[in-house]
Amino acid sequence: MGLSLSTKPCKDWIPEAHRRLDRAVRKVLNPGLPLRRKGVMEQPGPSVDTPAGDDVPVGAPAIRRRLMDRVADTDTSHLTIAGDEGEWRPLLAGVAIKVLREQAGVLSYLLRLDPGATLPPHRHPQDEECIVLQGRVRVGAQIEIGPGGYHLAHRGALHATIGTETGAILFLRGAVPHASQVLE
Repeated sequence: MGLSLSTKPCKDWIPEAHRRLDRAVRKVLNPGLPLRRKGVMEQPGPSVDTPAGDDVPVGAPAIRRRLMDRVADTDTSHLTIAGDEGEWRPLLAGVAIKVLREQAGVLSYLLRLDPGATLPPHRHPQDEECIVLQGRVRVGAQIEIGPGGYHLAHRGALHATIGTETGAILFLRGAVPHASQVLE
């Protein structure tokens, strides 16, 4: 018994394979809807399988997007902490910390500074990124950062006193804060 190869040109059997896959995927995603007779590689447009007025994309790319969205929507490995969840803990006078995530010595956290609060000068054992979410902060005498502002302190860099007159909430990502990093 010899090996039998199709004599159909490639351009004939690839679209047919796509049509079969398209039908199979749509049966899973939309049970009960009649199948379209158009090829999957055609431009999306109105089809007989969508009720009037619905703007449902058709074709292989649209089906793949919908399928991936449904799969991603069931992923429970994400970490989400609502604004009113988590625990604020005192860090320094007028400063509270809310830890969001810690992994391999890198901490993602929020700092809440009351009006007039300060963070003393300190060093960073690794790069630290900061985004001001609310209020305004001053880093030393030269830098003032407001909402949406970004500040990067490089590893080993000395940070001048950080203070706020208005109060502020900051998002930071960097090394776990440690008393030994503070310069007195």
